[in-house]
Amino acid sequence: MGKTRLSHSDKIAQYLFYLIAILMIIIVVYPLWFVIIASFSNPADIANGEVWLLPKHWDFGGYRELFKQKLIWTSYGNTIVYTAVGTLVALVVNIPAGFAMSRKELYGRRAINVFYLIPMFVSGGLIPTYFVVKGFGLLNTFWVMVIPFSVSTYNIIVARTFFKSNLPESLWEAAQLDGCSTFRYFIQIALPLSKSVLAVIGLWTAVGLWNSWFNALIYLNDDALMPLQLLLRRILISNQSLLGAATGAMAMELRRLSDMMKYAAIVVSTLPIMVLYPFLQKYFNKGVMIGAVKE
Repeated sequence: MGKTRLSHSDKIAQYLFYLIAILMIIIVVYPLWFVIIASFSNPADIANGEVWLLPKHWDFGGYRELFKQKLIWTSYGNTIVYTAVGTLVALVVNIPAGFAMSRKELYGRRAINVFYLIPMFVSGGLIPTYFVVKGFGLLNTFWVMVIPFSVSTYNIIVARTFFKSNLPESLWEAAQLDGCSTFRYFIQIALPLSKSVLAVIGLWTAVGLWNSWFNALIYLNDDALMPLQLLLRRILISNQSLLGAATGAMAMELRRLSDMMKYAAIVVSTLPIMVLYPFLQKYFNKGVMIGAVKE
């Protein structure tokens, strides 16, 4: 069969769609690119509108000052470990819960549903949560960044919806005929067929943990346990304080370094997630649709 020839109006519409798609890509990608080139540019060039596609004058001062901080590599390592371990814990907690909630034979399923849904709308508050965390002896420990906030009702709902809509009941019945237990069915059959929901929940959790700084601010006071985001926040606040106290040429130089460090901090803190996202994008898109499916 030959190719279908498009009419003149169809060709115009096709080119128009291509043009809109290219414009949307530019709108999304250019701000990211601008932050990267701004981190290597003199702030004066940026203020004068002289930086568009490449830095006018290359300047690595922002990265040099950022990486001079004593705790930068320690905090970077902490964030990587928090993200990796926290994502694993979240998957271990939320995925089995979602699977259990999808089973019709689960006793008290409706009551458990309500139990999970209430915290979605009503929070215990910061102070009660602090005392609970303190009561369990998790304050100022590695695990306070991993365990207390690992359960996510939304992720459980997404997992439950996936298991209900993508694993046919006939598959479970066939497994039962072969003498398969519920646990074995979950491990050997359900999980291998659930890569998309594992990827999307893992990605959501990893991004949240990577960007997390408030929990560390509340529950950690040991610099050796500080995550990257909290350290960057401290550095930027410290720079603003120094800038307010300086005058003359020193103030101008501090302002220049402060502006460059802001862009460098954005690049340093977001680069790993930006590198990881393209490899999980196909699962992420499917997972978003899973979350939109109603029972």
